[in-house]
Amino acid sequence: MQNETQPAARVLVVDDDESIARLVGSYLRRTGYAADWATDAAGALEAVRRQPYDLLITDYQLVGQTGLELAQQLQRELRRRVPVVVMTAHGNLDAAVAALRAGAADFLTKPFELSLLGLVVSRTLSHHLTSLELEALRTEVRRVGETHGILGEHSSVVTLRSQVERMAKAEGAVLVMGESGTGKELVARALHALGPRRAGPMVAINCGALPSTLLESELFGHVKGAFTDARSDRLGVFREADQGTLFLDEIGELPLSLQAALLRVLQERTVRPVGANRELKVDVRVVAATNRDLHAAAEAGTFRADLLFRLDVLRLDVPPLRDRGDDVLMLARHFVSLAAARDGKLITSLSTEATELLSGYSWPGNVRELQNAVERAVLACEGPRLEAWHLPQSLSTAPVPKLRDGWPLVTLEALERRHIDYVLGAVGGSRQRAADLLGIDRVTLYRKLKRVKR
Repeated sequence: MQNETQPAARVLVVDDDESIARLVGSYLRRTGYAADWATDAAGALEAVRRQPYDLLITDYQLVGQTGLELAQQLQRELRRRVPVVVMTAHGNLDAAVAALRAGAADFLTKPFELSLLGLVVSRTLSHHLTSLELEALRTEVRRVGETHGILGEHSSVVTLRSQVERMAKAEGAVLVMGESGTGKELVARALHALGPRRAGPMVAINCGALPSTLLESELFGHVKGAFTDARSDRLGVFREADQGTLFLDEIGELPLSLQAALLRVLQERTVRPVGANRELKVDVRVVAATNRDLHAAAEAGTFRADLLFRLDVLRLDVPPLRDRGDDVLMLARHFVSLAAARDGKLITSLSTEATELLSGYSWPGNVRELQNAVERAVLACEGPRLEAWHLPQSLSTAPVPKLRDGWPLVTLEALERRHIDYVLGAVGGSRQRAADLLGIDRVTLYRKLKRVKR
């Protein structure tokens, strides 16, 4: 049975016995599928040229050719792989085996119970959807691996990847600059994965997420009894990252009281845990990141200049998403593929309106905001295409229609209806969404539509 929350899967039935083709097609329609039928190759080809199909059911032996030969023709017309279920005559097991070997997904032996037909169709579509999801996921995983997770084709991103590959081989500290949400931690992880320390640990800490009283212990560790709650020794992230990479995110938020201690660790390559009476050797490559102008902070006295010079040995600038052109749509499609595979959905495209919304938005939250918006949209999408109204309303409100020749000389009621029609079209006919954008409730919208129709 077709899932009611999903759009009806389209099935084409081909059998030169019209009574069988009609029986199978009619049953599938009654059980929730969008089914059509044809009795010959010409009819089947005409059908697939009119619209796409998700499943082909064909008799094994048609006039002048086999059903699998016809199915190959139909798939060339559809320009995509579509599962095929073959119907064979009773007792013709050899034909069924041959069909499976030739690529059929399943077979039915005539005569068959219609309930069995429904089971085979449901199972075949489910298996095909799963295979497509896995294929899409493998493609995205392969793409991430090839680019070290730093996706994008804009020249600034291509340059960034090249710089990461070169700097990964060095040992000096790296300062990663960029706005929040641009992917600074991704850059740090790529530096670790491509460098000579890749076999060691990669440890990350957000310097702005903890109060200074806890941050010192998180960074350098403590010994048992160093303070009231110190019931056991703690290594600290520097010692946890020994022989590996330590990522200090939001380094600009590090309190001045701890900046001197961090500078000493970087200079001496030793740490003194809180409450300890001796220093311990550490071998760590530090990658620090910030969205603040640390040079301005140093001039203002809120960040130590000597620590900045120690951290700013090598620098990487991560560009904001708004400056990356078509990367917005490339990343959106990437996140759609990942989210759809995770949620068990098959979303194959973005509508023109959705791509315009995504391209026209400034993305102040950068890649993180884009990913969150796409994941919410995928949850709302129930069909194969992601539409504009699936995206968060915060991305845009419906624009006022452009009138090339000035304001038309029409009544206010007619002008109001024109705007309502525009908004309804922009949101794909969703009256609730249109009412929200118009600032009225749905009952008022219904009343306005009804009044104009009278």
